[in-house]
Amino acid sequence: MLILLRITIGWHFHSEGSDKIRNGNWSAAPFFANAKGPYADHFQELVWDYNGMQRRDNAFIKAWFTEFVTEATDYYSFDPKRKARANAVLATAIKTHKELIASYKDDLIEYDKGMEELKGLKAQADRMEVEGRAGQVASMERDIKGKLKTAMSDVDALISGFETEINLIAAPNQLAVAPPLQLPITPTGSVVDTSIMDKYVPYFDLAIGWMLILGLFTPVASLAAAGFLATVFISQFPPGPGPTSSMYQLIEALACLVLAGTGAGRFAGLDFFMHLFVRRSVAKDASPAKA
Repeated sequence: MLILLRITIGWHFHSEGSDKIRNGNWSAAPFFANAKGPYADHFQELVWDYNGMQRRDNAFIKAWFTEFVTEATDYYSFDPKRKARANAVLATAIKTHKELIASYKDDLIEYDKGMEELKGLKAQADRMEVEGRAGQVASMERDIKGKLKTAMSDVDALISGFETEINLIAAPNQLAVAPPLQLPITPTGSVVDTSIMDKYVPYFDLAIGWMLILGLFTPVASLAAAGFLATVFISQFPPGPGPTSSMYQLIEALACLVLAGTGAGRFAGLDFFMHLFVRRSVAKDASPAKA
């Protein structure tokens, strides 16, 4: 049963990692953006540009888009005519962004003020301990964040449209043989945010999957998997009922701890040979020297 448990969990991680890599557009942002419970703020802050400060900054957008045009020019080897078209698209996008942010100026000011007010309310322990008041704060938070969400959805549409337009400038034969160039997400400077997670989590899942399937370094892989799943559980605490409940992650995390505690990789796994090698090495070192 330990072998079956190890392989089943390993296959789950392997399939999740493979699917993320194959699709190429997986992001942890939607999951963490909808975090709830006492640690919701912490997890929401892990979302790239969660407060929209970068996407609101016209100077940042200008530098970001300009770098992308430069990269696209090299990638597709734009001739002078296509380079001029790309620069025209760039100028239009920067101007549109400036106008777009100006149109949402009042909403963004309300968002910034509202978030400051929320921060003060959440610091009042007595208010948050009362269920009715906590619900009022949660409702207020949804309304405030809704103002930012509306503005940023339009900015995201502008960003996506700009990326598409720049790629379409390339010659048809180039588009036929080369994958479209993607506008790279610029990290916010945080130690960890979703712009970083999105790059490494798929390969983390894949690596954990193979290690558990093969029974290689099982205690390390199992503990890493348990920690990852515990993070998912905490980000959606308290868990609700239904198929989307985070209780499933908790149960799988506890199963990973069982694998780590029992050294399940030694049963029909490569850890058997590693333990055998270590035991023989120790026994050889401990044997008395011959006269």
